[in-house]
Amino acid sequence: MAMASTDLDAFRREARTWIEANLERRTSRSAAVSAAEARTPEEIAQSRQLQRRLFDAGWAGISYPEDYGGRGLTEAHERVFNEESDQYLTPDFGAVGLVTFGPIGRSMLAHATPEFLQRHIPKMLAGEALWCQFYSEPEAGSDLAGIRTRATRDGDQWVIRGSKIWTTGAPNADYAMCLARTDWQATKHRGLTWFAVPMTAHGVSVRPIVLVDGNAGFCEETIDDVVVSDDDIIGRVNDGWSVAQTMLVYERRAGEGFSVAEPREIAPDLVSLARKANRLNDPIVRQAIARAHINDYAQHHLGKRLFAVLSTASSPNPAIAAYIKLAGGVLVPERVRLAMEIGGPDALAWDDDDSQGSQLAAEYLTGRIASIGGGTNEVQRNGIGERVLGLPREPSFDSRTPFADVVAASRNWNHRVG
Repeated sequence: MAMASTDLDAFRREARTWIEANLERRTSRSAAVSAAEARTPEEIAQSRQLQRRLFDAGWAGISYPEDYGGRGLTEAHERVFNEESDQYLTPDFGAVGLVTFGPIGRSMLAHATPEFLQRHIPKMLAGEALWCQFYSEPEAGSDLAGIRTRATRDGDQWVIRGSKIWTTGAPNADYAMCLARTDWQATKHRGLTWFAVPMTAHGVSVRPIVLVDGNAGFCEETIDDVVVSDDDIIGRVNDGWSVAQTMLVYERRAGEGFSVAEPREIAPDLVSLARKANRLNDPIVRQAIARAHINDYAQHHLGKRLFAVLSTASSPNPAIAAYIKLAGGVLVPERVRLAMEIGGPDALAWDDDDSQGSQLAAEYLTGRIASIGGGTNEVQRNGIGERVLGLPREPSFDSRTPFADVVAASRNWNHRVG
């Protein structure tokens, strides 16, 4: 049933009153939160305090169930609060916050036991527990089902051993949601299980990966005989691919909080940039700003429309969410390219005392992350073609073979090639 507009209007007034009385207005804003942008321990600590304030007042986890510390309202209510708080200082955990409250939290709600949720979700919403994803591996990126991290049962415990890479925000996380292979005789999409792994567990080591812009928000991890229990399982043993499908819906920016905010002004960051470069009256620059605004507007409404479709589906199709991921992968690099054109020399050189001077150049260097991380544009197009448009699937030689045999065959093939 559609949410009555009067209910949302009353909620908006309530939210606006609380926000104006309890939050500070922003004095500046970064154009985007980069997945590679790390937060300092001091910034994380400040955001934890602010998150706790929201939680205690009932404004954290607005669409999360009341049983687990949320407010039990709808995603539409959450969107209203985000719109009203857009100009105010809210918790900024960087990308680890987006991962925690988006794909991880939502996937837990869909698959974890009530006991697991009661232990973890309230701490998450209160800012006491941030999460990262132990997901991709050096030998399994876009082919996520090819992971080789192993979880072996030992009595009533599990011992996990392997490695992960491209983990967002691991140094700031308290837990990891870790995908491991629990049955090597099953096919590659079976025999997978998700575990909750404390980042402080003996055997977990984290190494930052420094990117071209100097940020180290991505990391590589070694998991060396980490011990967890059945209570740490998310979903069912050997059914991890079902959890992964849910996670992909939200990771591909179909979940609330991942879509582009509705543009209320014409690309204010680009207008400010054009003014700084003294090019605001340049017709070419004005066209570039208009094009960016149109793309922002289209991206917002694409996300809004597809979210409505996904929120009413009993079993959301991750390939539908791929439309939003693909839109970001195409339009984010285009937007940072337009910004470089608008800024001209001011985007390439800056004074030593300009603390924000390097931001645009760094965003340009990392702009392609959106077209690669979380699945490349090509992977999204394949998923849309095969699972939405019904085009023939690409041939697969390993989808019906026990994964242990797949690995053995690949080693033999590499030996013959070598």
